[in-house]
Amino acid sequence: MKKPLLSVAAAAMLVLAGCGSGSSSSSSEIRLRMIESLTSPERTKLIKSLIAGFEQANPGVTVELISPPLDSADQKITQILQTKKDLDVLEVRDHTAKSFSNNGWLAELPTDAWPGWSDLTELAQTKAVEVGGKAYLIPYGFYQRTLFYRTDFGMTRPPTTWQELYEAGKRMTTGDRYGYAFRGGKGGADYAVMMISAYNGEALDPVKSFYLKDKRTIFATPEAAQALDLFVKIFKEASPPDSVAWGFPEMVQGFTSGVTGMLIQDPEVIRTVEESGLANWSTAPIPKGPTGYAFQPVGYAGWGVTSFTRHRNEAVKLVQYLSEAEQSIAFAKGNSLIPISKQAQDDPQFSQGAWKAYLEAQQDPKQVTTIRPVDYPGWSRFTVDSDRDIQALITGKTTVAEVLGRWDAFWTDQAGKVS
Repeated sequence: MKKPLLSVAAAAMLVLAGCGSGSSSSSSEIRLRMIESLTSPERTKLIKSLIAGFEQANPGVTVELISPPLDSADQKITQILQTKKDLDVLEVRDHTAKSFSNNGWLAELPTDAWPGWSDLTELAQTKAVEVGGKAYLIPYGFYQRTLFYRTDFGMTRPPTTWQELYEAGKRMTTGDRYGYAFRGGKGGADYAVMMISAYNGEALDPVKSFYLKDKRTIFATPEAAQALDLFVKIFKEASPPDSVAWGFPEMVQGFTSGVTGMLIQDPEVIRTVEESGLANWSTAPIPKGPTGYAFQPVGYAGWGVTSFTRHRNEAVKLVQYLSEAEQSIAFAKGNSLIPISKQAQDDPQFSQGAWKAYLEAQQDPKQVTTIRPVDYPGWSRFTVDSDRDIQALITGKTTVAEVLGRWDAFWTDQAGKVS
């Protein structure tokens, strides 16, 4: 009798051992594997606390969180997706959603039967189905730029137009103080495009934001030249000379340290400014062009489910749990994001103080949300080349006309090449 009993025990041990890897599980336990992209120690800690709440509410389901280094996270996610195994839930970003869905790696998420869908803001619902009209992700929050300004620099009211920003910045610039935290390094071209868009005004097509409604590019107009001329003047007459190479951290440091009086950045900066101890500051919607319009894309990311998960119901349930009001508001607060829940609009953190400008912008029909042309095959190349062009422009190595000519030719060639 002892040999059969030992055989049964050994077989049981083998079954249990097999449950410890990947997404495989016994009949009593389901193990989900989840991967994040925009990793940081504090963020990972917050996600794990939310996961713990999910596990408590769903006995028998455990979640393994994978947190690759930030610089290689998207590459790691792509590598795992290519193998089509052992991944259930993943972070999907605005610039990866299209390629992930085109490769068939994302499952469409149900929305009709989920009560939480109706609690999402209109922006969250729109971005959830931005790729192919299907909900391949539920956004967890948004990055939208606003104007930060220091009231101790003599500013009694914020500028409402780019021309006013230039004039105010020029007045502030004296000695070792400057009016504006210019971005001349990586990502600087994005600010030039924002100004060019505003100057084109109502003629711009928000859905194809590098094109006008008449199919020309936004870079082909006299208004584009006016905007880029002013862009250069803001750098030369109202910004620190070393901002020629500034990126995100230098811009923020310049503002909090008292070197610059104005900054245009995402909401994550709010926490940084608060933690710096700076007292005399406020926020306002980004400046508009001459015809009263401001345009900017809204950056976002969210949670999705792989098309090859073996635990689809549980994976969907995890995404929905993270997207419900209590959890999503906690995540937005912890990461200084514009929240996805309508209930957050009644929360003092988002309806008052520095956050109020973001709500004001969303309620202004002339503060228009656009869609970046990330679907075009030349997008990645343009993000690199355009930053190089801006460097050359502000250092006097090229002209406004030459830059706009190159950008116009590039995007004229890209028309009709949506991937």
